[in-house]
Amino acid sequence: MKLSSLMVGALALTTTALTPTQADPLSDAIAEDYSYLGALFTHFHQNPELSFVETKTAARMAQELSALGFTVTTGVGGTGLVAIMENGEGPRVLVRADMDGLPVEEDTGLAYASTVRQKNREGIESPVMHACGHDMHMTSLVGTARRLAATRDSWSGTLMLVGQPAEERIGGAKAMIADNLYERFGRPDYALALHVAAGEPAGKLIYSKGLAYSSSDSVDIRVYGVGTHGASPHLGNDPVVLASQIVGALQTLVAREISPLDAGVVTVGSFHAGRKHNIISDHADLQLTVRSNDEAVREKLLQGIKRIAENMGRVAGLPEDKLPKVDLSVESTPVTINNTELAERIEGAFQKGFAADDLIIYQQKGMGAEDFPYFTNVTPPVPGFYFNVGGTPQADLDAQESGGPKVAGHHSPFFKIDPEASIKSGVRAMTLAVMELMPAK
Repeated sequence: MKLSSLMVGALALTTTALTPTQADPLSDAIAEDYSYLGALFTHFHQNPELSFVETKTAARMAQELSALGFTVTTGVGGTGLVAIMENGEGPRVLVRADMDGLPVEEDTGLAYASTVRQKNREGIESPVMHACGHDMHMTSLVGTARRLAATRDSWSGTLMLVGQPAEERIGGAKAMIADNLYERFGRPDYALALHVAAGEPAGKLIYSKGLAYSSSDSVDIRVYGVGTHGASPHLGNDPVVLASQIVGALQTLVAREISPLDAGVVTVGSFHAGRKHNIISDHADLQLTVRSNDEAVREKLLQGIKRIAENMGRVAGLPEDKLPKVDLSVESTPVTINNTELAERIEGAFQKGFAADDLIIYQQKGMGAEDFPYFTNVTPPVPGFYFNVGGTPQADLDAQESGGPKVAGHHSPFFKIDPEASIKSGVRAMTLAVMELMPAK
């Protein structure tokens, strides 16, 4: 998932928050635990695995959580896992961490940089890197589990920890739901998740009471033509020209078909056709990503893509059985919307447990996406809250602001975070959130 959509805006708080001089047993316990968690983060970072083949990662997560007394089930939704701890009466709270890495060759220069290569589910080998911080997410989940397992007298209910596969292919959460996650392990009363954010101050919390992330749809278009010699184009029907016309026409969807006040993106990220200079191919392939902040706008964009592609084929004189084929079901995830009432409740816990200047209100400036909504967009809905934890040292941000090296973004081979500050803050924030929702009886 890309976190380019974060922008810092200071949050003025009037409630009482911790000051550096106050006793803070939770922070002390997390600090004492960090030598263990830091080593675990290094292990995850050095051993990333691709989407839907996170077998060793899931096994290590299962080992960690089983050792704490959780009942762990693996193989959920493919390589996903669920860990349950029942601790008396009370709500059931789901806490999710995604586990997959990306097909990126790491170039951070870190002593613990990944050198892993792995075949994906389709059998294609590539370098692998945790270039989006899922190593931090898993470590924070284990850290939260360690704190809650050690303080069972401080909360009551059923804790449901989820290690989710394939977030990067926005398919893992959907696969777990399709594998009867809630029927098998119980329907949660609340669902929580976090994400580390490069480019934001390490350890700060960034959150929203509404829109958190855009929808994302990957769309494939196969454009058919009639192949022929490049010197005799009149004997064929050039799919490159038709596909180019489709690319141009798609730009009108955002520019002319949705309101200027609505957000939308239609990007053609891949255009492939032909094998040689002087051969007109019989087809061309387009791959698109489509983003929106509203389900109605999302549907309008998707149906518009289908309409434009098919009708441009008709304009080119193709027969009905050779019109461009549009696949809208490649990969997709809805808009991520935080439940306002839940967000306000957890904000109160954050305000009591963090200093005022550690809390930042999220403002969108890009259209990153998440598949977390598959855990919440069920019938009836599960209230969900998704927040971010800053991962970049302030000194690096200051240097960038002064014209120095740019901070690498997510999915970059140069992506790196400050693990200690982000993990400590992530564990603290998630532990406070869970305790807020599961008070001791």
